Amino acid sequence: MENFPKVFIIILNYNGKDFIAKTLSSVFKLDYPNFRVLLVDNNSTDGSLELAKLNFSKAVFIKNNANLGFSSGNNVGIKYALEREADYVLLLNYDTEVRADFLTNLVASMKKDDKIGIGSPVILSKAVSRVWFSGGKIAWLKMKTWQEEEEREEDYFKSDYISGCSMIIKAEVFKKIGLLDEDYFLYWEDADFSLKARRAGFKLVVSAKSRIYHWEKSEETKENKIYWLVVSGLVFFKKNTPFWLKGWILFYLWARRLKNIFDVNFRKRNLARTVQKAYRDFDHVK
Repeated sequence: MENFPKVFIIILNYNGKDFIAKTLSSVFKLDYPNFRVLLVDNNSTDGSLELAKLNFSKAVFIKNNANLGFSSGNNVGIKYALEREADYVLLLNYDTEVRADFLTNLVASMKKDDKIGIGSPVILSKAVSRVWFSGGKIAWLKMKTWQEEEEREEDYFKSDYISGCSMIIKAEVFKKIGLLDEDYFLYWEDADFSLKARRAGFKLVVSAKSRIYHWEKSEETKENKIYWLVVSGLVFFKKNTPFWLKGWILFYLWARRLKNIFDVNFRKRNLARTVQKAYRDFDHVK
């Protein structure tokens, strides 16, 4: 197996009964010869863990006693993989389907440069048949990230951050910068981890030949998604904003909060109240 590094595929599940069988079925059809599957369950209540155990006995299962969120839940699996000498750890959402050659092509791209530490396939939206992620940028001045949604011709190409939907990480990266930051319950932990890796000297790439499909289950719970995007975004910029941008971020955040007050009181938008709650909760715990 010298030419095929050991890859642990970690699938974090939380009430994923509608998707988990599709995801695992596709994973176990991979043509890559040296991988193990670890399903970490965040205390699901919909029977999805039991369904996975019944139909996919080749996987390893770990059940957490509570919904630990994305970072803490995945860290349980990452520790397990590193203790068993994983060369790479692949984080994969439970609402995805992968092509049989996706891991072979992804590892091949990772091996082309010793400085590459984190990689991603091109992620396609299953619902609307378009590119969902082919790289990402951190827009510091607007306090947001945005995803590239274009086809690229290069074999692989650099990215500011890698989406946690499908993120392969060289074991050396964890040894140098640690695990995922558990201050993030949901969202932005991927941008935080990517930024730390870049600052530590690692390259981040997207492999054009590696393809998976994403169902985007988070779109079904819009208010919950907006809430955590706001809270975790505030955590990210508090932790990571360069010194020379801190003044701008304070002004921009003040302007956003004024707009939110206007939206709540005059436009009567429901999502504006969700954003308002996120601001208040962040203020309470920061």
